[in-house]
Amino acid sequence: MFSIQSRLKLLFVVIVTLVLSISGSFTQYSLGKALEESNQRLRKGVITRLQISLPSALWDLDKSKVDSIVEAEMLPPEVVSIRVYDSSVGLFAGKVRAPDGKLVSVERAPEPGGQAVDAPLVFLEGGSASASIKPVSVGRVVINFSRAQIDQTLASELMRKVIDVLVLDLILVAALALSLRVVFEPLKQLRDGLFDLATRGSDDVEELPENRRDELGDVIRGFNQIQRRLKSTIGRIREAEDAARRSAQQTAQALQDLRQTQESLLQAERLASLGSLVAGVAHEINTPVGIALTSASVLKAATDELEIAVKGAGLKKSDILRYVETASESARLIMNNAYRAAHLIHSFKQIAVDQTSEARRPFGLHEYIEEIVSSLQPKLKKTPITLVLNCPDEIVLDSYPGAFAQVITNLTLNCVEHAFEVDTAGEIMISARLDGDVVELHVKDDGRGIAPEVLDRIFDPFFTTRRGQGGTGLGLNIVYNLIVKQFIGTIAVSSTLGQGTHFTLRIPRVTPVDGEAEARAGAKAEDGTNADTLPAGPGVQA
Repeated sequence: MFSIQSRLKLLFVVIVTLVLSISGSFTQYSLGKALEESNQRLRKGVITRLQISLPSALWDLDKSKVDSIVEAEMLPPEVVSIRVYDSSVGLFAGKVRAPDGKLVSVERAPEPGGQAVDAPLVFLEGGSASASIKPVSVGRVVINFSRAQIDQTLASELMRKVIDVLVLDLILVAALALSLRVVFEPLKQLRDGLFDLATRGSDDVEELPENRRDELGDVIRGFNQIQRRLKSTIGRIREAEDAARRSAQQTAQALQDLRQTQESLLQAERLASLGSLVAGVAHEINTPVGIALTSASVLKAATDELEIAVKGAGLKKSDILRYVETASESARLIMNNAYRAAHLIHSFKQIAVDQTSEARRPFGLHEYIEEIVSSLQPKLKKTPITLVLNCPDEIVLDSYPGAFAQVITNLTLNCVEHAFEVDTAGEIMISARLDGDVVELHVKDDGRGIAPEVLDRIFDPFFTTRRGQGGTGLGLNIVYNLIVKQFIGTIAVSSTLGQGTHFTLRIPRVTPVDGEAEARAGAKAEDGTNADTLPAGPGVQA
């Protein structure tokens, strides 16, 4: 990286070079234009003089005179050859400039270079005193002009200007180096002092000399004052560190107690959720079991009556038919309600086992959500809320079903308890789709929505709008922790007052193994999520 001193030198060199280049280009252009005009005048003069002097000599076929005229016109070095052609005999005379500058006869020289100009030669027959003057074409003259002189002059001028620019740049760099040294030398001392202060500590750094009486001297005196103040501040900080070190053990113990308390609260919330599930399922099973018992009692009474009739030898066909009808209806009721109770027990058993276990296994998403919904029916039956499930059958997750059941349960019950007024009808929709290797879940309700000032805090621990009514404020916080830390996914929420709330969950179809999960969780922790403590709230994506 260039230093400021080097950049200043480079800047001045570029500016001077640019200015001189623009000036030199204009001068070069003006010189070239002047040389071109001079060359044009030379050409025009040579052609005019030859057209005046050559026709009479060519008319008289006076070769010596023609050669004299040609040699006179070739004095300027720009004229490289003159060839005179007679209209009847062809090439009559001419001269060519050899490479050494001498004039040789055109018959002994190769074809000349340069730009050729062909001019006709006209003789006025009859003389100037004749009454009738007839112009007669006696031949033509071909003159070759060279631009070598112009190009050489322009090249020499260009070289001179380049040398001028280089000399001026060198002088400027030398002058700047001497002048900038006055400024940058004390700045270097100040830089070294700052570096030592940052790396070695203020106690080991000596103050800079304050013998300058200019602006840089003021800066040095300010640096020394800052250093003295810094030493005083460091002394006070060390005293505070000693005091803090004495209470570090107490702080560590308090932090450990806080973490244990947080874990106990999370476990209590999960057990409370499971206890509520047990109570609801037990109450729900009472209905089909009661019906089955009643049907069995009716069947037992009918059987006793039939047995008495058989023993009394008074059995009739109508008694048998009535017994068969009663037995068939009782058996149907017993089977249907027993199957219903068995289904409830199976769903509860699977959900309860999953929620009390950290085991991982593959499970079908649609079937498992149906089991979760079945276990929530005792809660949902008490409300006019409809739960709609829209999930493809082919999605299979390799993950933690217990944690997943808790996520769906908490989100659903959160909608039931917070989204709708008491005895108000509504709809909760759970839908899912597969996006590559990511499962996207949507839990959406058409309830009253969440206020904007609350929306950013719903994932915070212990935040609840039902304080004193049984709310702990941990339901959605547990959902966030499970999605982000255990499933290595994301959760977002959007809501509009009066139109409902929409949770969007994205989790891998196959939950990463421990090493990969820890790496991803660590990356999330760097973004502000502490993996060891209860998060203070991840924020909400609206």
